[in-house]
Amino acid sequence: MSSTKIKKVLIANRGEIALRIVRACKELEITSVAIFSEVDIDGVWVRKADECYPILGDPIQAYLDYERIINLALKCECDAIHPGYGFLSENADFAKACEEKGIIFIGPKAEHVALFGDKMASKVAMRNIGVPVLPGTDEPILDIQEGAKIASEIGFPVIIKAAFGGGGRGMRIVKAEKDFHEMFESATKEALKYFGRGEVFIEKYVENPRHIEIQIVADKYGNVVHLGERDCSIQRRHQKVIEIAPSPRLNTKTRKELYRVSTKAMFKLGYESVGTIEFLVDENDNFYFIEMNTRVQVEHPVTEIISGIDIIQRMIEIAEGDKLNFLQEEINFRGYAIEFRINAEDPKKNFIPSPGKIISYLAPGGPGVRLDTNIYAGYKIPANYDSMVGKLIVWALDWEGAVRKATRALDEFYIGGVPTNISLHRQIVRDECFKNGNLDTGYLDRKLQHFNLDAIHCIEDEEKKMKHITKVIETIKKKNINVRH
Repeated sequence: MSSTKIKKVLIANRGEIALRIVRACKELEITSVAIFSEVDIDGVWVRKADECYPILGDPIQAYLDYERIINLALKCECDAIHPGYGFLSENADFAKACEEKGIIFIGPKAEHVALFGDKMASKVAMRNIGVPVLPGTDEPILDIQEGAKIASEIGFPVIIKAAFGGGGRGMRIVKAEKDFHEMFESATKEALKYFGRGEVFIEKYVENPRHIEIQIVADKYGNVVHLGERDCSIQRRHQKVIEIAPSPRLNTKTRKELYRVSTKAMFKLGYESVGTIEFLVDENDNFYFIEMNTRVQVEHPVTEIISGIDIIQRMIEIAEGDKLNFLQEEINFRGYAIEFRINAEDPKKNFIPSPGKIISYLAPGGPGVRLDTNIYAGYKIPANYDSMVGKLIVWALDWEGAVRKATRALDEFYIGGVPTNISLHRQIVRDECFKNGNLDTGYLDRKLQHFNLDAIHCIEDEEKKMKHITKVIETIKKKNINVRH
């Protein structure tokens, strides 16, 4: 199998991940091409890329119309496309269309994108190669009576999930048989609204498990390695809020078995590129496959920091046909990294998205602090997209040090003009359960009602301080002027 050097990459995405890919391309001496919607003209990635082109029309469809994107890539003489995460990143038709047009899709083969995009098929495939899965349906269903019968056989509690979507949409937890019909109808309607398909599947629900995922890197020659695990248990409405690498509370035996099962499964399937296998781990350390993401994850920086491996660059090199330039035993994990998703949302109003103009901005820094973001003072956050505007990542040699580092960095972080969830993160890092690493998927639901989001460095106090500093400076300037004259 020959290697093909990629010379020019079109980035089919926006925001911080587009900027991340631009930077990876520059380090590999690859020309980067950015696309942007009408509302994204002021995006940093647009300015940083070597070339940039607008895609006019609906701001969301701009990043979903893969025929236009592929045609633009051909027109710009790009030989590859990187999809980032979200949007087209797990669209098998897009991956296949790139291949048919002679463009390298920086990601896995279309067949694997299709397999793992179908939650039912992927569950069956993983079970058939020896990966533990939760008891549940093997085929998508729409019939409520059939669903009720299956749920009864599995035993409550059960979880209903959209068969053709994710991100918590079309998902309902049913704890008692009397609630099943109402929850089933609600889940199927939401799935139809967001994904165009109302089918769901039903599986056994594990109460307050840990959400552990394994990062896989595999080349085209059968070499498969893992880059350790991430603990993504801190979630709100099934959306990840904080990710940690490695998990602060996972025993060595379970960790090694997760690594073994994951790498073996990807080898058997002939998987290529990077990917993330997600598991639920119960209180007895039993683990169950739930899904695989055939793309770079939002939380990939924590893995990069503890492993020293640039995941985006490895994706590009694998797509070129290069062999992995490291063996499993050559990867040394060091310390703990924590990622905080920074969202433009109002914690005081049930976390409603809060787009708008950033009036002032102070970024944290110092040793062991990384900030992946697209925002700056004066930037206007569009209302069209996900509310995440950045990711704060901290690293230290031990868990306690990482928590202290996070506390300091979050206290430094200030975004004025729009509400954010920084106040929530400040409460979490001061919580004793978090400090002790006692985390599960029910953590935030239990804690949120006890957190005082006004208590620590609230936005109003920060803004008062900034106004006071500005006033002091203006007073000094006036006095200096009076002295000179």
